[in-house]
Amino acid sequence: MTEFLQQLLNGLSLGAVYALIALGYTMVYGVLRFINFAHSDVFMVGAFIGYYAGRLVPEGTIWGGIAVLLTAMVGCSLLGMRIEKTAYRPLREPIEFNLVTILAALIGGGAAFYLTRDVFPSDYAIALRIISCWAAAEAASWLARRTGLKIVLQRTRGGAPTLNVLITAIGVSLLLEYSGQLIFGAAPRTFPAIFPSLNFHVGGLTISTNQLCVIGVAAFLLVVLQFIVFRTRIGTAMRAVSMNPKAAALMGVNNDVVIAFTFALGSALAGAGGILYAVNYPSIDPLMGVMPGLKAFVAAILGGIGNIPGAALGGLLLGTVETFVAGSEWSTYKDAIAFAILIVILLFRPAGLLGRFTIEKV
Repeated sequence: MTEFLQQLLNGLSLGAVYALIALGYTMVYGVLRFINFAHSDVFMVGAFIGYYAGRLVPEGTIWGGIAVLLTAMVGCSLLGMRIEKTAYRPLREPIEFNLVTILAALIGGGAAFYLTRDVFPSDYAIALRIISCWAAAEAASWLARRTGLKIVLQRTRGGAPTLNVLITAIGVSLLLEYSGQLIFGAAPRTFPAIFPSLNFHVGGLTISTNQLCVIGVAAFLLVVLQFIVFRTRIGTAMRAVSMNPKAAALMGVNNDVVIAFTFALGSALAGAGGILYAVNYPSIDPLMGVMPGLKAFVAAILGGIGNIPGAALGGLLLGTVETFVAGSEWSTYKDAIAFAILIVILLFRPAGLLGRFTIEKV
């Protein structure tokens, strides 16, 4: 019985991380009806933001850990909005490419990257130079837009097929992965202990504060997400855009703002997942998001893609099954067994555990 409870606790801790990543998948799918495969690499970026931020705060303190968690969530939300605006929005609607703002961004970013070459300490040099470059490019393009000068380079047609969006998502994912290897290096890094780490022994059960932290933070963020989606105006707008984007726009909803907010919220959850995953498994590398992202995607489908409680349930179920199998004689086949369970469940519940069948017009 003790071993069962221990594995259950371990499984819930791992499943909570899968649930946070799966929530980002299911939110974007619910609004835009496509899978953002770059989401798993935003998870990786969140872990590296936490790695650098964690070295600036006292180790093993609650407030330091919260500060690192919030920093990663904010950084990932900004990255998510930039990915949506740069990679996905031109495929969704007509966009004008203004040569003036593009040149201003290139000049501002390039100047910042050059001028900061000897400013930052060596351990933080690359990361901080990239942040400076990004901020300068954004500021320069904003100033160029404020001037009103326009040289239209190209106007995209928008309304690209779903396959084009899917290929773009895969391309963004690969860009983040191999840019991470270029910037951070391919070697794994040890994640700092940002939260107090203690072990409690209750009978034969060992309870780690890190595990409790992961489960508690994941539950809190799920409650906050439910409140935002069902109790706020922006949440109402998200549900309206999910049901009928054209009707929502006719009723005064700014679809671009809603979609950008959806990406920001989902990416913030991925950033939190990256921190919590690194707290329990303190070794990070630029390809760390590949397998957890795939399993979180499976969890989102298992629970019912587009359903927020379903994504959370799927993540917890998948993490628990994986942990129990890993502790058995079939540990070598833990991934295969987890995916086999998915297939069996979908045979009887094709829409997922909490999903509902919908009729789509084609």
